[in-house]
Amino acid sequence: MAYVVGLTGGIGSGKSAAAEEFGRLGATLVDTDAIAHELTQAGGAAMPLIRRQFGEAYVDAAGAMDRARMRELAFRDGAARKALEALLHPMIRAESERRIAAAAGPYVIHVVPLLVESAGYRQRVARVLVVDCPPEVQLARVRERSGLSADEVGRIIGAQIKREVRLAAADDVIDNSGTLDALHKQVRELHAHYLQRARAAP
Repeated sequence: MAYVVGLTGGIGSGKSAAAEEFGRLGATLVDTDAIAHELTQAGGAAMPLIRRQFGEAYVDAAGAMDRARMRELAFRDGAARKALEALLHPMIRAESERRIAAAAGPYVIHVVPLLVESAGYRQRVARVLVVDCPPEVQLARVRERSGLSADEVGRIIGAQIKREVRLAAADDVIDNSGTLDALHKQVRELHAHYLQRARAAP
């Protein structure tokens, strides 16, 4: 059975940059955001359910989920967000488990933005790795890449689990308040650590 490290962090923390470097070093990446994207693209397995649940207003011209409109709805309407999660999460989990079972790398980096919020997450991963940075750094990064206003980004950050709760759940922490080189150095050190743990795991 694969040795699984759950990688998580708030929006703009640098999860993707950390995951990419783990992948470059040889870990198998299983990214729930990427799976969600596949499920909700044109022809994706979740699209018939999204059409039925939310209507054509949330499907774009190409037949994919209209992400901008759905994001706006989800952050405005808690019931809609829960309905979307109830629809997508079982499909994402099933596909994640399939990919973890098929993993060829020495260990798996399982990227789950809502890992700490997910029920039973401790049973699914051997370690919890949190990529962390101060809220003001998160805000600046997300605004730079998304073009969203400070208020919009603030609402997204506010809807996520509190930073201290996420850090309290961590076995390992990457401090991504600095440069990309500093991030890569921490990833290399953890990669060596996870290789040792994976080899020693039953």
